[in-house]
Amino acid sequence: MFEFLKHKKKEEEKIEQTITLKPKKDKAENKGKQDNLAIVVLPNFKDRAESINKEINNIRGEKNKNYLVHAESIKFSNGEGKVKLADSVRGKDVYIISDVSNYSITYKMYGFENHMSPDEHYQDIIRTISAIAGRGNKVTVIMPLLYASRQHRRQGRESMDCAMALRELESLGVDSVITFDAHDPNIQNVTPYSSFDTIFPLYPVVEQFVVENKAKIQNENMIVISTDNGAMTRAITYASMLKLDIGMFYKRRDYTNIINGKNSILAHEYTGPEINGKDVLIVDDMIASGDSLLDAIKELKSRGAKDIIGICTFAFFTEGLERFDELYNEGYIKTIYCTNASYISPEMEKREWLHIVKLDKYIAHIINTLHNNESLNPLINSNEKLKALLEQLI
Repeated sequence: MFEFLKHKKKEEEKIEQTITLKPKKDKAENKGKQDNLAIVVLPNFKDRAESINKEINNIRGEKNKNYLVHAESIKFSNGEGKVKLADSVRGKDVYIISDVSNYSITYKMYGFENHMSPDEHYQDIIRTISAIAGRGNKVTVIMPLLYASRQHRRQGRESMDCAMALRELESLGVDSVITFDAHDPNIQNVTPYSSFDTIFPLYPVVEQFVVENKAKIQNENMIVISTDNGAMTRAITYASMLKLDIGMFYKRRDYTNIINGKNSILAHEYTGPEINGKDVLIVDDMIASGDSLLDAIKELKSRGAKDIIGICTFAFFTEGLERFDELYNEGYIKTIYCTNASYISPEMEKREWLHIVKLDKYIAHIINTLHNNESLNPLINSNEKLKALLEQLI
């Protein structure tokens, strides 16, 4: 009898618990219907964040809805730091956007003004993940420029910073890493248990280039040139899309001499069709110091090239803009196209020869697509869309 009463009491408690929890379940269902998107913006990307938020509103047919959560990067006088989130991201799909190339962010340390380096920007990404403290539903890190990606393989007793960073992000629970035009896409093999996408922003770049150079492409008097064998895949992509011939420069280096961490270039050897009298499109993933591009431009001019146009995803100009100003004034270069995936300084914006392709709408589409659990393939492989565009414009 005692066992029967005990069993009956448990059954009553179970029914009572079910009734009590039912309103909570309804509340959870209602909460699930609300949009759970949070875009955490670090200071190095805040100038572009409002534009991306606006584009997401346009894509969704919304007005003035704010998805941005600003992250404050706090630096102490001894150089230590922390990141503080302005709002809660509990239960949300979090997208952390960081431009590790933005050298304009400064802070005081022992009275001296320091410019933040890629290492410090990356550390702020780690701090942001720490500030989220596992409360987000899933975390995606968007680094338009992949941190330390130029050091993509070991050639001796040296560090593997990019690989170590990706492994660290994976270990911290990051679900996905999104980047643009990674120096070596094979770096994705470092993190087999998390998603890694390197996106080549071909569509917005080609669209702006074709609109502004329609006549040059139509007369079939243009040739695509790769600055080295590493950029050949990009050159082939442009050449096949625009139906142009292709050539390549090969950097003959002095491997016994290292200057500024690089083997000096002895000469640029060219292989490909005749250049004389043709317009030239040079493509590469980035302009750092610009030495390779400048050497190639001078070599092309010596071979009789007409208008020379450059396209790159990232433009750093680490040695300044003056040398490019001189070549532009002397008629060596006509235009260089770059994206705003990396920091664009006010001085760069003033240059007539530098045309900036804005990727804000493109990034907004990436975030919206991922948040809707849809495939990125149409954005990554935009061949059919580009063909339709080119048929319309050319």
